[in-house]
Amino acid sequence: MPVIKSAKKKLRQDKKRTLERAKVEDRLKDAIKKATVSATEKTVSTAASLIDKAAKKHIIHKNKAARIKSRLAHLLSPKKTEAKAKTKPAKKTVKKTTKKA
Repeated sequence: MPVIKSAKKKLRQDKKRTLERAKVEDRLKDAIKKATVSATEKTVSTAASLIDKAAKKHIIHKNKAARIKSRLAHLLSPKKTEAKAKTKPAKKTVKKTTKKA
C-alpha cells in the first residue's frame, strides 16, 4: 500500500494540536482550582483570563466559559441573602380576630 504524504502531515498536525490543547487545559484546570480554594481578586482574574483564552481557541465552549466565570465571580461577592437577613428584622404578622356578640 502506498504511503500518502497528506496522511502523514495530518498525523503530525494532530499530535501538535493535541499537545497544545493539553497544555492549555492543564493550565486552565490548575487556575480554576487555585481560584476556588483561595478566592482572591488576583486568582479569579487570572482564571477568567485563561478561561477566555481557552474559549477563544475552541478548547471549551463559550457557554461553559461563561458558566465557570460566573461561578468564580460568585465566590468573590458576599452572599446577598445573608447580608439582608442580618440587616433587616423579620416582619411581624398580627392576626386580626373578630369577636361574635
